[in-house]
Amino acid sequence: MAQPDTQTTTAAEITLPVEGMTCAACQAHVQRALRKTPGVNDAAVNLMMHSATVAYDPRVLTPDVLVSAINDAGYQSRLPAPVVDDVAEDEAREQAQHAEYVAFLRKSLVSLAIGAVAMVLSMPIMGGAHGSHSTADPLQAWVMRVIEPPLRAMWPGLFDISPSTLSWTLLVMTVFVMTWAGRHFYTRAWKAIRHRTADMNVLVAVGTGAAFLYSLTATVAPSVFVSSGATPDVYYEAIIFILALLLLGHALESRAKTRTMSALRSLARLQPSTARVKRPDGEVDVPITSIHTGDIVIVRPGERFPVDGRVLTGAGAVDESMLTGESVPVDKQPGDRVVGATINRCGGFEIEATTVGASSVLAQVMRLMREAQASQAPIQRLADRISAVFVPVVLAIAAVTFAVWWFTLDEPTLVRALLPAVSVLIIACPCAMGLAVPTAVMVATGRGAAAGVLVKGGEPLERLAGIDTVVFDKTGTLTEGRPEVVQVSPLPDVDGDALLTAAAAIERRSEHPLAEAIVRHTTQRGLPAADVSLFSTVAGRGARGTVGLRHVAVGNAAFLTDDGIDVGPLEALAAEAARAGRTAVLVALNRRPAGVIEIADQLRPEAREVVRALRAMRLDVVMLSGDRRATATAVAADAGIEDVVADVLPVGKVDVIARRQADGRRVLMVGDGINDAPALARADVGMAMASGTDIAAQAADVTLMRSDLTGVATAIGLARATMRTMKQNLFWAFVYNVVGIPLAAGVLYPAFGLLLSPIVASAAMALSSVSVVSNSLRLRRA
Repeated sequence: MAQPDTQTTTAAEITLPVEGMTCAACQAHVQRALRKTPGVNDAAVNLMMHSATVAYDPRVLTPDVLVSAINDAGYQSRLPAPVVDDVAEDEAREQAQHAEYVAFLRKSLVSLAIGAVAMVLSMPIMGGAHGSHSTADPLQAWVMRVIEPPLRAMWPGLFDISPSTLSWTLLVMTVFVMTWAGRHFYTRAWKAIRHRTADMNVLVAVGTGAAFLYSLTATVAPSVFVSSGATPDVYYEAIIFILALLLLGHALESRAKTRTMSALRSLARLQPSTARVKRPDGEVDVPITSIHTGDIVIVRPGERFPVDGRVLTGAGAVDESMLTGESVPVDKQPGDRVVGATINRCGGFEIEATTVGASSVLAQVMRLMREAQASQAPIQRLADRISAVFVPVVLAIAAVTFAVWWFTLDEPTLVRALLPAVSVLIIACPCAMGLAVPTAVMVATGRGAAAGVLVKGGEPLERLAGIDTVVFDKTGTLTEGRPEVVQVSPLPDVDGDALLTAAAAIERRSEHPLAEAIVRHTTQRGLPAADVSLFSTVAGRGARGTVGLRHVAVGNAAFLTDDGIDVGPLEALAAEAARAGRTAVLVALNRRPAGVIEIADQLRPEAREVVRALRAMRLDVVMLSGDRRATATAVAADAGIEDVVADVLPVGKVDVIARRQADGRRVLMVGDGINDAPALARADVGMAMASGTDIAAQAADVTLMRSDLTGVATAIGLARATMRTMKQNLFWAFVYNVVGIPLAAGVLYPAFGLLLSPIVASAAMALSSVSVVSNSLRLRRA
């Protein structure tokens, strides 16, 4: 294993809000500004979340320096305020997103309406009253040929209005749309230019600005372009439509982004805002923020548990589907643990609050989801590298397009060269590249949480999609993790119930897990409890005592032999149990062999089906265990696993995984205990069962929130689907620009006479981002 970097061991991490980002070029610029700041180990900027997660050395800099670096780059950031109420924070974020969507939608609809009027008013100027349809914009020419005849019939006086009057009217309408609806394009573009960078806003501002300056000159001084008495074409309606369609695209994109965060919002809404607390003077309803550890909380049927706690009184069924994805309610008894936001289906409970606020399970799940959604998958780096140079390259292509059209036309005119260059600027879309990966990560982590699978970010998702070997720990992962009596084998002249009753009487005094299994089995069988006297025990070997008038000994063969008992008649039964991977507990009554109780850690009921599903996914399945080989082999055979590694200590598990990785295998380790934590950390992806320890969960990249192995196959399937979606998004984002930019430049014009209108280019640009987000949303059905 590689030695840890001393720099990373002292790293702190902070997530800062970043406002003003609109495309992948913005994201790349902020990321570069942060990464070149001394003391920053790494920075991941998320366009979807409008945030930057920075790992830094607190000995070198403070968070204020990071905020300044973002602000100096031309964007807005601030230190995050302490979070008092996660639910309120999420609601405020949702309200802000909805307000953004409404604002974009309102501006786009108003602009579209103005654009329609502008198109009508442009008809006479485009040649309807003064000549043939000579406009250089093919879309304008087509619209005019279709609309002009019915328009002349409905409004003949329109074509008698002075073209100069129409031009000035259109100028006023365009200035209104540009300064009201499209203002942010130009202010952000100016800010970017001041900071010597370029983004999508620069492309829009340069494209529409060039068309506006041309039209403005044609309106104020038409003689610059045409001879006296003629009217040059103007493109005010094109500018309005471009801005309107871009705003509509932003509105649809904003709405789709909101849908990608639906899982997090759903979780935030689950927690009740108040709780009924038991006080000395009676029951009192208090805000959830006023509950403290140790408070007694009363939960009635149909209500949600407001906090995590331990059941003091009451019994009933609890719906934990919000946490585990399991629809079957779980029975709860006094002493059992309950989780906040789960539903009390029946029965009344009094619980003692154990964890509240940021320490609760729901708060931790939401924190993990936020961190996961703000993280960056490695595949995003390709988009980041392209985005860093994308806008300057597009500006250069637009300049070359203008020059080619100007110098190759037989009769070059400014408008014929200008329109293709504007189309290139408008159709180029760095937004789609910036949204391709984070949208998929956000939807996938939300979908996983709904299924009881918590993934810690985009990087684990990407690694999980590429694994080819699944290694299971045995105890507590493939098995239930709790010994159970599976068979009682009395000798022919011994009654089985009498054997169990006597053994349980002795084992009730013992604290050994095998003793607990025998007592539990006897209770489940409804057998009576018996008193014991003269009890004694030998640690790790067995116990003896007097039950009624009989001497009873329970333990292994060596213990019974030392007690003067002939275990010969029990050896065959014990050997058969060992071959089956079970532990044989020998029982003697009145110093005579009486029978064998076989105990085993039972295989989880879904384990066989999960192993079959993983094999169907072309994955190798391995079982690791610290147990002796006979037991491990028997359990593996029962699960359908052929590759077994037994008798390994925690360090040995790490070595096994390291050897597989050295052979080129990409390993997923699934475990649950403290002894699994090193192996979980060493594997390419670590997956912990929620029923295990906190240490195991901390070392893992993925946590299964319910004790059900089907989550393993679910997580792998989700990761693979997410990776496919990321690649699709990036492919279409790249292909869109690779195909769209040459089309806008007029590459098909010499052969087919096809030229893309700037209005069509703006519609395509708006839809490209929406298509990427919509494709990611399909993961909600994965």
